[in-house]
Amino acid sequence: MIRRAVVIAATIAGIFVAGFWVGSENAAQGLPKGRVFELRTYTANEGKLPALQARFRDHTTGIFEKHGMKNVGYWVPTDAPASENTLIYILSFPDREAAKKSWAAFMDDPEWKKAQQESETNGKLVGKVDSVFLEATDYSPIK
Repeated sequence: MIRRAVVIAATIAGIFVAGFWVGSENAAQGLPKGRVFELRTYTANEGKLPALQARFRDHTTGIFEKHGMKNVGYWVPTDAPASENTLIYILSFPDREAAKKSWAAFMDDPEWKKAQQESETNGKLVGKVDSVFLEATDYSPIK
């Protein structure tokens, strides 16, 4: 129950921050409104969260950007047990079709394949991935 509350609180905080940040980015860059967000929650295998974070820090975020995936933010829960194995992040895309194309390109990227293989020499880092696509409501500060 506590883990679920932590994940919900982190999700709400992330969406709030993402909304303001991406909204200002869109306005500053003259981008159209209507972007979609993808909220992803990774449950790392036991003892693998530090390695997962290193992979994101050193490789994944840059490869995401290379394929048009906007890094909005990354969070880890502050309370155990979720703090021991959970990484939550939000990406944004112009639309769902762009997300689909970006993910396909990312998964086929030789740089990603190499980073994944090298980071998993001592076993898989992630045991579970949850993904939810979100779009802003008509009353949201970001659309």
